[in-house]
Amino acid sequence: MKRAGSTMQLTRAADYAVRVMIHFATLPAKERVLLPTLAKATGAPESFLSKVLQALNKAGMIASRRGQAGGFELTDRGRKASMRKVIEAIDGPIYLNVCLMSGKSCKRKTWCPAHPAWRNAQEAMMGVLDSTMIAELAIEASGVPAQGTAVGPEPDASSEGASAGVKSAAKKKSKGPARAAKGK
Repeated sequence: MKRAGSTMQLTRAADYAVRVMIHFATLPAKERVLLPTLAKATGAPESFLSKVLQALNKAGMIASRRGQAGGFELTDRGRKASMRKVIEAIDGPIYLNVCLMSGKSCKRKTWCPAHPAWRNAQEAMMGVLDSTMIAELAIEASGVPAQGTAVGPEPDASSEGASAGVKSAAKKKSKGPARAAKGK
């Protein structure tokens, strides 16, 4: 059987959305940023990022303004968003398996030995995504609190870069010492 890759993976659009939201949260409140600047800061192609920004705007997480003083800015709702809210603004509800979708019926659910494992994995993943706040990731990314946000303790002196900050947050949310030790 030929493998085509895992389907249990964030879409590229959701990944860019998380990146751009973290970048926004490192900026002073109400600061507007142009698309080319956001594309450079996130490593995302402008044309693709434009579509991501439209979805975030529709979800009320960012605001856009046209004209000479235009650009994109983070809204209060976006500043308080969790990773889950950002991902779902792009991809819709997150499910590891069809049997976990509300309204969907799986004939095997009542006797399937894998269903409890899927349910537990879903709950654990949602718990991490719900409790990982964009503002907290911005603190880790920049080493300073995001503007207009009071979240958690001060970051330690070994603050890492933006992409490492996301990995670091995931390790902190992990319950197992083995996973956290890998990053050292």
